[in-house]
Amino acid sequence: MSSNGAVSGSVRNWLRTEGIAVVALAVVLYAKSGRSWWIFAALLLAPDLFMLFYLINAKVGALAYNVVHSYVFPLIAAALMLIFDRAGLLPYVLIWVAHIGMDRSLGYGLKYKTAFARTHLGELNSGPGRLVNHSEG
Repeated sequence: MSSNGAVSGSVRNWLRTEGIAVVALAVVLYAKSGRSWWIFAALLLAPDLFMLFYLINAKVGALAYNVVHSYVFPLIAAALMLIFDRAGLLPYVLIWVAHIGMDRSLGYGLKYKTAFARTHLGELNSGPGRLVNHSEG
């Protein structure tokens, strides 16, 4: 782990590989659902709308972003859908999970409240996949 709280090296590579595996599984399961690929495409980037909370401030933005970009809530939603016999909504959870996996595979991690570019996978530097690990000075 770097001094700024971000993982580095092989651990970061494993987390990004895990993101690829998650998005691949979510896409395969979505395909098995028989739902429209237009819906998938239309909703895939919807979780990124939560970046708008950064217009309030970085602390609120990071909280909103992290809530929607954590696997915790889609898994809770999926469990509730199964418990309450609403499995027909599961394809939407798969889109949500695919988005998170896609972000992780590209290096977009959970955000720290200090700045949008500061994530648990490293500091974003002008584009996806371009990560740097600087200590905050």
